[in-house]
Amino acid sequence: MAICTMNIEGMTCQHCVKAVTSVLSKVAGVERATVSLEKKQATLEVDEATFDLEAARKAVIDEGYVPR
Repeated sequence: MAICTMNIEGMTCQHCVKAVTSVLSKVAGVERATVSLEKKQATLEVDEATFDLEAARKAVIDEGYVPR
């Protein structure tokens, strides 16, 4: 298991946090997604064998936020 950190712009409230957590949790290889509004970042525990960072970035973009 590895840790991946993704900065995310555009989150303004706890609803945003829940939305980003939800979409990241559905990405293949993500075991756990923890999203912080204060840090504007997501920390992902991932299975390196199946996780695709670009799929995670696309999920965030499709939800209306900007991954950095």
